[in-house]
Amino acid sequence: MTEQKGMMSLRALYKIGSGPSSSHTMGPEKAAKRFSREHPDADGFRVILYGSLAKTGKGHRTDAVLKRTFSPRRCEVVFDRETEPLPHPNTFDLIALRGGQVIAGDRVFSVGGGEIRFEQDGETEQNRRIYPLTSFREIADFCREREIPLWRYVEMIEGEELFPWLETIWAAMSRAVTAGLEDEGTLPGGLRVAKKARRLLLSGTGSTADEEHSRFIAACAFAVGEQNACGGQVVTAPTCGAAGVVPAVLSFLEQKCGYAEKAILNGLAVGGLVGNLIKTNASISGAECGCQAEIGSACAMAAAAAGAVRGEEISVIECAAEIALEHHLGLTCDPIGGLVQIPCIERNAVAATRALEALRLAEILSDDRKISLDRVIAVMNETGRDLSSRYRETAVGGLAKLGIEPLGE
Repeated sequence: MTEQKGMMSLRALYKIGSGPSSSHTMGPEKAAKRFSREHPDADGFRVILYGSLAKTGKGHRTDAVLKRTFSPRRCEVVFDRETEPLPHPNTFDLIALRGGQVIAGDRVFSVGGGEIRFEQDGETEQNRRIYPLTSFREIADFCREREIPLWRYVEMIEGEELFPWLETIWAAMSRAVTAGLEDEGTLPGGLRVAKKARRLLLSGTGSTADEEHSRFIAACAFAVGEQNACGGQVVTAPTCGAAGVVPAVLSFLEQKCGYAEKAILNGLAVGGLVGNLIKTNASISGAECGCQAEIGSACAMAAAAAGAVRGEEISVIECAAEIALEHHLGLTCDPIGGLVQIPCIERNAVAATRALEALRLAEILSDDRKISLDRVIAVMNETGRDLSSRYRETAVGGLAKLGIEPLGE
């Protein structure tokens, strides 16, 4: 895949869509819709899934979403778990058929966060790089020279329509939180995982204020994670599997701390900027760099977002994001059964509480920090590439290999 300079719009990061996986369902669905439109004369399709898509696609319902998208035309899904090496862990081939004969084909990469790249594509309007600066240091220097906050820089690049669009993103995040907090029952997929968001929300009676706040944040994160696991609508932040972290933190700041919506939207802009830096200079794909790329990135985004909501200095925001990402380095991606449930949902809750702790530390330590956010992003990328493929969303290592165990009372 050709490397491009600059960063894409936040619209390529925050996407509203259905779970349970941005890379395994949202991405393939988007590619299938495009391929179907481009080949109206085809009477059938074949999709060959490779790498992580082949190894965890069943649990993520990749085959189901492809067959539904190509319907009423038939679609055969082939799981190729052997072909190596691959240009990207989430590689798949789309093949158009007529009368059983191949009439067209494209190779596609699902690169995380619901974003796809067709191998034959050059730069398009959708993937155009609009941010000229690609390091936090460059952006921070730009903002300090002009005495503007980070969210104002995002607005300068994205245009005046940024905040009306962010309102729709925040509304979708809030709907996912509300729906999850009202939901009960069991998650689909066969692991018999009970939905816990509502129980967490109602379990704070008689606790201290800090405990109540932690439970509220965890409940909101569980709410979004459970909605995602059910195939409900969530916002990639930066992925479906990590979609609960940012809305949990921002819901807490809005509902328990009283920050106005404008401040929340500022937070979304700055959190998105950090996510964009990680996506551009490392990865947000669990199949590519492990769960550090998903949950770690989400925690850094949430810490930066919280700092922006509270009007912190740029140095504090950077330090918070750096601490949040640094302490997820090496985190593996090993979902049991290929389902975005265990350990994914709990990780959202832990990362959400960690994000606020990272900010609290940054408020004290930012004036004496020794490591930049840019360096930690580079280390995360290197660490992810060095991880054994068993621990990068392949369902053959870690918790995924061991599965669930019977536990007595």
